[in-house]
Amino acid sequence: MLNARISGIASYVPEDILDNDMLSKMVDTNDEWITTRVGIKTRHILKKEGAGSSYMGAIAVNRLLESTGAKADEIDLIICATSNPDYRFPSTGSIIAHDCGLTNAYAYDIQAACAGFLVSLQDATAYIRSGMYKKVIVVAAEMMSSMTNYNDRTTCPLFGDAAAAVLVEPTTQEGVGVIDGEFHVNGEGLPHLIMKAGGSVLPASHETVDASEHFVYQEGRHVYKHAVTDMLESSLSVMQRNGLTVDDVDYLIPHQANLRIIEAVSDRAKFPTEKVLVNIQKYGNTSAASIPLCIDEHKNQLKKGDKLILTAFGAGFTWGAMYIVWDI
Repeated sequence: MLNARISGIASYVPEDILDNDMLSKMVDTNDEWITTRVGIKTRHILKKEGAGSSYMGAIAVNRLLESTGAKADEIDLIICATSNPDYRFPSTGSIIAHDCGLTNAYAYDIQAACAGFLVSLQDATAYIRSGMYKKVIVVAAEMMSSMTNYNDRTTCPLFGDAAAAVLVEPTTQEGVGVIDGEFHVNGEGLPHLIMKAGGSVLPASHETVDASEHFVYQEGRHVYKHAVTDMLESSLSVMQRNGLTVDDVDYLIPHQANLRIIEAVSDRAKFPTEKVLVNIQKYGNTSAASIPLCIDEHKNQLKKGDKLILTAFGAGFTWGAMYIVWDI
């Protein structure tokens, strides 16, 4: 039986760094306040003029092709997870495909907020298992600074820019690759985590711009509560369904939204600190890019056969968890 495995991974973060001391000169905040509440010290910001999410995504994809030896014309499909598309249309995936010379690939975007990488990986897995495609790239590209209000002290410390990509290919080896996953959505989360303007309900206007309604709006306490509960329950559900205990799992890799959320989930699931992969302190919340960016940074400590639980929560609300057996 065909299954899907991740056969390569690569990432990109911009060179420019925005640290907490720099933020304190832009808005009423300080390093202690930010570190205590969210655990973030620095975030990378894309400042290249005229560049957006596709710029970072293309670099990540080109690095992926180089590291795996895959040829551009061999790629069948590219799925781009982003909440920060270059344009309303065309898709950011189509731009990345063009910029990387993926001449034989179809491309499209997925909007599942911070859960976008997991949802895209689930789609890629289905394509591979069906036999429809043999080489699928999942790329998460997020220029979060483009939707961050640097006058809002509650949200501006949270977000950074990044992109990361994985190559997904078929395997007939039993017990490796993407084993299981579950996903949920609850539209009641809409008012609590949203960009209020810029869509068809509230198109851009002088009034919406003046009201700063084209930035992330978040009700932090409400989001925190749901994120902890939903990431925890979906992770435990996937583990239980596959007969896994904490002792069986080598690493928990959560969406890097807030260090306090990560700590709450891992503590309640009884994961020891050494089994939880974290890099939020360096990059902040990079939305859909956060999980693959974290995996790429820690890939040298991952071994073939390692059992990984990935979990994410984002606007929608949309959330879920996946069980993967590492095979690189």
